[in-house]
Amino acid sequence: MSPQTNRSAISERRAIVSALPDWLRRSIGNASEISTVQQIIKQRQIHTICEEGRCPNRGECYAQRTATFLLMGPTCTRSCAFCQVDKGHAPMPLDTEEPRKVAESVQLLGLRYVVLTSVARDDLADQGAGWFAETMRQIRVLNPQTQIEVLTPDFWGGRQDGTSPETLQQQRIATIVAEKPACYNHNIETIRRLQAPVRRGAKYDCTLRVLQTVKELDPTIPIKSGLMLGHGETEAEVIETLQDLRTVGCDRVTIGQYMRPSLEHLPVQKYWHPDEFERLGKIAQDMGFSHVRSAPLVRSSYHAGEEA
Repeated sequence: MSPQTNRSAISERRAIVSALPDWLRRSIGNASEISTVQQIIKQRQIHTICEEGRCPNRGECYAQRTATFLLMGPTCTRSCAFCQVDKGHAPMPLDTEEPRKVAESVQLLGLRYVVLTSVARDDLADQGAGWFAETMRQIRVLNPQTQIEVLTPDFWGGRQDGTSPETLQQQRIATIVAEKPACYNHNIETIRRLQAPVRRGAKYDCTLRVLQTVKELDPTIPIKSGLMLGHGETEAEVIETLQDLRTVGCDRVTIGQYMRPSLEHLPVQKYWHPDEFERLGKIAQDMGFSHVRSAPLVRSSYHAGEEA
């Protein structure tokens, strides 16, 4: 990055931050904790969504011995308009050593709870389901006491030998469910009306089907989903989405504020007040969700280990 480009990026970031309400301004946390994690993942050429997504809670989570690893490289084959993860060009080939490297990182960091997520890899035959499973197995070899949550893409699309996309999706999900994760997470992200502009390439009903499939395959595995507010949704639409999640058996939910990563991403339509998040959290609890995190800075993996 040239000095001029870097200055432009810094200026843009400052403009975005200056528009934030007070309740969204916070320190990223303990610099030494962040540096330790960054050094370990850099040495092994692996990735965390904490870093790729610039999560505001990463220092806090690292200090609590929780991290979310981003599998299969940093480049996504989808193009969601809210997400900071790299996209728009072909992803790199899989690093065959990545599952082992992640397992070693979990061991070095002493993680008690780890979340595995990934970019969408529509270019792979199984869209990465087997990679999740193998990474889980490798982690358990070195860290038998560490609990593993998965946050997966929808595994939708593609036909093989005439097999329907629905059947392929179920097979891919079953590959991961067979490894008994501590929690299976797949985010719905936004309300039905806003799926197309926010989640390009993903669909509302497809997400509900993922969650329902997990529940049908193994009712003992808690399932979780998450919403970002600020894209122009109404409270009634958020409540409707929460009801849809409960209908398919979703046990846990996170609700947080969308924060624009750059001027190239979707603009924020509204900054929801902490009191509004608290009210939605209470509504979700009354619906029967067993674990609810609802606050402006909540993200999918925020305090995930406390739910186990």
